[in-house]
Amino acid sequence: MTTLVELKPARPVTPHGILVEQLQTVLELAASHKVPASVMTALQQAHQLAAGLEPYINECTTSESEALTALAKRTSAEDWSQRFSDGETVRQLEQEMLSGHVEGQTLKMFVHMTKAKRILEVGMFTGYSALAMAEALPNDGYMVACEVDDYVASFAQTCFHNSPHGHKIKIEVAPALETLQKLAEKGDSFDLVFIDADKKEYVQYFQTILDSSLLAPGGIICVDNTLMQGQPYLSSEESTPNGKAITEFNRVVAADNRVEQVLLPLRDGLTIIRRTGS
Repeated sequence: MTTLVELKPARPVTPHGILVEQLQTVLELAASHKVPASVMTALQQAHQLAAGLEPYINECTTSESEALTALAKRTSAEDWSQRFSDGETVRQLEQEMLSGHVEGQTLKMFVHMTKAKRILEVGMFTGYSALAMAEALPNDGYMVACEVDDYVASFAQTCFHNSPHGHKIKIEVAPALETLQKLAEKGDSFDLVFIDADKKEYVQYFQTILDSSLLAPGGIICVDNTLMQGQPYLSSEESTPNGKAITEFNRVVAADNRVEQVLLPLRDGLTIIRRTGS
């Protein structure tokens, strides 16, 4: 069994990570203002409860494969400050875009549970989630991974070559909506779809998938970042364009009577959607 590598510190980008950081700040402020001992004890307990959660979840989750460890380590070592997506909307790439250990193992478990043989990933980055899911695919299974950035696609492909499961992944380099339309026109369908790309296009991805044959009967859609650092349920005045896009996406999904869904507080939010047939 492999162990997790120590990656360079990443800024908090999930509601839980931000909460831990805020509690640490409050603790420091409380210490400097000499608050009553009972208040300090309560704050310390709250911080310990929050700060210990994710490390414990990681500890209790099956270790990632050697190939995933190597991919995560290589992603962490890359200087993403010098790289920008070459899609129509320029966005800086960053290591925090990696799905990571627990989410990767969750997606891998979903593949096992659903017995999926055909997977579509909308937004790949360096390929951690793609490779995690590919590890659960049978030998005759396959995945189509959409990625708009040529450099990132090449980076991921190199990592896939180091895994016995990498051959199951076919990378399509193009804007995701173009690839979805091409696949739909061919009549392709997938047992599991994972969406983790341009947040402003989430509604279009969702509607394109449901309005076509892309989601196989009984298939599920998994959508990442649906809590977007807590912005959908915090003050709209502080919401970023991505936060507003996720808020609208969550509203659209909840109002669509063709599906049922559950939003899991995993990392930055993971919504699981299935077509009800209505």
